[in-house]
Amino acid sequence: MTAATAPRADPIRTRSTLTCPHCGHRATEAMPTDACQYFYDCRGCGAVLRPKPGDCCVFCSYGDAPCPPMQAGDGA
Repeated sequence: MTAATAPRADPIRTRSTLTCPHCGHRATEAMPTDACQYFYDCRGCGAVLRPKPGDCCVFCSYGDAPCPPMQAGDGA
C-alpha cells in the first residue's frame, strides 16, 4: 500500500471552535464537508469574520481545526 492509497490515520473533524480575533468569543460550529465557509458572524461582538489572506475559509483562519477539504488534502 502506498502513501497515496493508505487510509487516513485520523478521522476528518466536522466541528471546529472558532475564536473571534476582535472580542475573543469562542463558538463550536459544524463545518461544511464539501465547501469552504467564507463568512461568519461572531455571536459575541457581531463582527463579520472573513478568511485571512492565503486561507480558504474562516475555519482555517480562526478555528481549532481546518476545514474538512483541507484536512483531506483537497484544499481550495
